[in-house]
Amino acid sequence: MQAEFWNDKRPAGVPHEIDLTAYKSIVEVFERSCKKFADRPAFSNLGVTLSYAELDRLSAAFAGYLQKHTDLKPGDRIAVQMPNILQYPIAVFGALRAGLIVVNTNPLYTAREMRHQFKDSGVRALVYLNVFGKLVQEVLPDTDIEFLIEARMGDMLPSLKGWLVNSVVKHLKKMVPDYQLPQAQGFKSVLRQGGGQSLKPVKVGLDDIAVLQYTGGTTGVAKGAMLTHGNLVANMQQIHACLSQLGDDGQALMKEGQEIMIAPLPLYHIYAFTANCMCMMVNGNHNILISNPRDIGAFIKELKKWRFSALLGLNTLFVALMDHPEFKDLDFSNLKVTNSGGTALVKATAERWQAITGCSVVEGYGLTETSPVASTNPYGDKARLGTVGIPVPGTAFKVIDDEGVEQPLGERGELCVKGPQVMKGYWQRPEATDEVLDAEGWLKTGDVAVIDPDGFVRIVDRKKDLIIVSGFNVYPNEIEDVLMTHPQVASCAAIGVPDERSGEAVKLFVVARAGGVTVEELKAFCRENFTAYKVPRHIVLRESLPMTPVGKILRRELRDIA
Repeated sequence: MQAEFWNDKRPAGVPHEIDLTAYKSIVEVFERSCKKFADRPAFSNLGVTLSYAELDRLSAAFAGYLQKHTDLKPGDRIAVQMPNILQYPIAVFGALRAGLIVVNTNPLYTAREMRHQFKDSGVRALVYLNVFGKLVQEVLPDTDIEFLIEARMGDMLPSLKGWLVNSVVKHLKKMVPDYQLPQAQGFKSVLRQGGGQSLKPVKVGLDDIAVLQYTGGTTGVAKGAMLTHGNLVANMQQIHACLSQLGDDGQALMKEGQEIMIAPLPLYHIYAFTANCMCMMVNGNHNILISNPRDIGAFIKELKKWRFSALLGLNTLFVALMDHPEFKDLDFSNLKVTNSGGTALVKATAERWQAITGCSVVEGYGLTETSPVASTNPYGDKARLGTVGIPVPGTAFKVIDDEGVEQPLGERGELCVKGPQVMKGYWQRPEATDEVLDAEGWLKTGDVAVIDPDGFVRIVDRKKDLIIVSGFNVYPNEIEDVLMTHPQVASCAAIGVPDERSGEAVKLFVVARAGGVTVEELKAFCRENFTAYKVPRHIVLRESLPMTPVGKILRRELRDIA
């Protein structure tokens, strides 16, 4: 279907097209917004709020340091490995202003996962939180990283409070294991050295890569999706367009420079990166960064301080919040937007949320490769539960059969997406790029969908064996490849099984070598090699696994058994 097919299906206020010539880069969006909303709050965390003017000044200081005190050139890669703290947007916007390519890195990665990402992307600089210093020290010799910038939790707080927070993190909570990285520059010192430097403007255009966002794509090994300034600027505008839907009062749902958005999802994940870190630039909104959303008590305590108007989350998070006894007492009078993404929304969760908060949860669809938002539901009573809505403005969907032939409305097929937010390709992997992107710019998603006659889209299955745990992609191949390095594993297979808390969980079937292996030994091995969401929740030892005549393990059969 062409993009025009959906034009008459959009709610009032949402434009059919976006102006792709409005901005030349993310940097331009950022600098324009910082001037326009200078006095407005941009980000708050740990009791400190940065205005747009302060974010402008601090990110310029960060960029000034990179230009003056390192030999990093535009196009070089810098990894940012931090939770949701104020240093994250300062570092990311600073790096982009210096013309660098940002490599978003999950702070909970194990050494094995960090090594792969840093080597594959050719990162030359790394900004990290000192809590992860020991891991950084471990992987550093195997990478090309020359410049280290070390943040501490209390960096952006007033000096006494900052010192206190850092002491608690290090000594009381024992969260900072001993390590030696004498070459690392402290984040505060970097801002001091870069402050007052005049920033050399960098020529970046819409076609230049802004971010390498790692994803498994359709196969196990993590690949860097090349997201350009054009991709991300387009997606910011597309999200902004959807939020321009008119409410019952005839006004746009989200008013420029007036909204308070809660950001519990990690900013290094593409969903929050674009929606909370980037899109708020276009509309001058205020983001409340939640550093540890797992601590539901502290999260709710933070929510009590704000009359928030938007919350981005996913099924697991909504359930955890609603299960807390104090959640129902929060002030929801200003809550207009609850967006769910990353993993399927459970109908019961959506209905319960609506009953408690008075705000409907709307579901959308996206991929790392689409920067990420490709479709979303209209807000309010126009939303259709069980669907991922309609494509965002300027985006076309179609479904195809195994031969690549487009299917009529109402028929199942692999969903393909075309639009200005579709990535440039995978970093240094032309074959992998050709597998998913055709010459016309259609991206094969690997998801099986139905486009209903009214234009709403339903995701009905996955072509690939992907497992989605709390919104994070887990690739069975990666789990299996690593487990096969265990001396006592003869063969294994990983599948996803339904899980009430996380949507899906990893279940692992293992055939042991002579001498055997215990489930506990396998669990310990997994914890050592995988970040928590990839660790199998269920491990089953078996005599054999179902196979094809040529020896390929039949995961589908295992799923049927499970």
